[in-house]
Amino acid sequence: MSLSLVGIIMVQAYFINNIIKNEENQFWFKINKTISQTVKKVEDREYNEVVDNLKKQLSKDGFDLETEANFFATLSIFKRDKATNTIKVFDTDISEGNYKNSSLFDKTLDSFPSLFSLRSTTTREEIYKTFNVDGNTSFERVSNKENIGIQEVLLNKNFEPTYINQAKSRPIHNRVTVDEIKQLIKLGLSDESLNIPFEFAIYDRDLATKIQTEDFETTDVNTVNYPIFSKTNADNYKLFVSFPTRKSYIYSSVLGATLLSILFTAIIIIAYYSSIYQLRKQRQISEIKTDFINNMTHEFKTPIATINLALDAIKNPKVIDNTDMVKRYLAMIKDENKRMHAQVENVLRISKLEKNELNISKERLNLNDLVNDAVAHIELIVLNKNGYVKMHLHDGQLDVLANENHFVNVIVNILDNAVKYSDENPKIDVYTERVGNYVLISIKDQGNGMSKVAQKRVFEKFYREYTGNVHNVKGHGLGLSYVKQIVDDHNGHVSVESEKGKGSVFTIKLPLIS
Repeated sequence: MSLSLVGIIMVQAYFINNIIKNEENQFWFKINKTISQTVKKVEDREYNEVVDNLKKQLSKDGFDLETEANFFATLSIFKRDKATNTIKVFDTDISEGNYKNSSLFDKTLDSFPSLFSLRSTTTREEIYKTFNVDGNTSFERVSNKENIGIQEVLLNKNFEPTYINQAKSRPIHNRVTVDEIKQLIKLGLSDESLNIPFEFAIYDRDLATKIQTEDFETTDVNTVNYPIFSKTNADNYKLFVSFPTRKSYIYSSVLGATLLSILFTAIIIIAYYSSIYQLRKQRQISEIKTDFINNMTHEFKTPIATINLALDAIKNPKVIDNTDMVKRYLAMIKDENKRMHAQVENVLRISKLEKNELNISKERLNLNDLVNDAVAHIELIVLNKNGYVKMHLHDGQLDVLANENHFVNVIVNILDNAVKYSDENPKIDVYTERVGNYVLISIKDQGNGMSKVAQKRVFEKFYREYTGNVHNVKGHGLGLSYVKQIVDDHNGHVSVESEKGKGSVFTIKLPLIS
């Protein structure tokens, strides 16, 4: 059962741990997807703005993008000098086959001011002379000059070079805003069904920029980063997004399954504990029952043997005619019979108390009188063992509501234990006193005492302090159990203080009747 229980707990822990890991992996997958989409939307928005502005400006300058863009795929621009009948071509890579469309030769460099980026570059200048033969224009290169610094023409079919050169020099806070990123991330998280607070910032090579939320703090475990504007600025800019409540969010997502697992595991543990407890209780009851039967048998064996011996003696012709001897043996038989009857009555009394079948009528009695009666029952036995019982009674009136017979038996049982558990001469002191609205009876002996464990269980039914297989003191473990039940029935309280080898003090507390 223990191995199974440990195995179940370990399996539950393993599955819960796997669920948490899967949730965390799924969380980061959705977050990375959201951040990458956010970055792409920001970059696409900026690119479209640049291209739209460029197209507007080119259209304003009279440039037909649909028919002429392909020709300028190599970033070329031409300048015709009619005076010398030459054409100047500015480009980083020029091929003669690119220039078959003579309609472009009338375009001058001054016609395209919006085609140039702010960045200067080193290109080459080639000068061609034109010839018109049979209506066809041909070219002849007349000079070549290297490393002439000019404004680079940015005209490509998808306008990407234009975008790159225009965007890379702009400061980050002019390219994107905090609100734009915030709205895009919120929208992305909503699409992924993630409802979690976040903070973000854009860093330029480990330096914070103006684009960041007020409460942003970067931590390795709660932060993800993604390059932004990587086409224009390599990997200089990075968007960092942190999720301060990541752990609690992930744990809350598996909270239901975890609580159910804990609940069912707890039920199994309780059932397991209950089973073990019942097994131990049953074994303990079995041991108590066996011990009780053995003790009871022993208690009955002696009186029965005595009665048999007395009867055999009476049958003897020498004794049967002796009246005094017969009376003596008959008295012995009667005493042993009373002794057995008392044992049976003791067991029956406890059984009736447990079933609430014992009718205990109470009346107003003086506590000192009850103590005197109890001491009278035990005094001869104590004197016979060369001991003493000293009474220290309160002078005032100590009236209590009690049943005389049962309460005298309570005191007798405690006194009887004090005699039984004194290896030497029994020395007993009995005290009565008034404390507020209560009266106290304290019975102090100088006997063997008991252990701390025994003190906690001494009032349990059938309990006797463990002394191995040998019980030097006869009994059933019923006396103090009876004491507690009777005192409880009288709305009182009984307790014990003891130390091994130094004796015990039993104290009974009862309400005082004014």
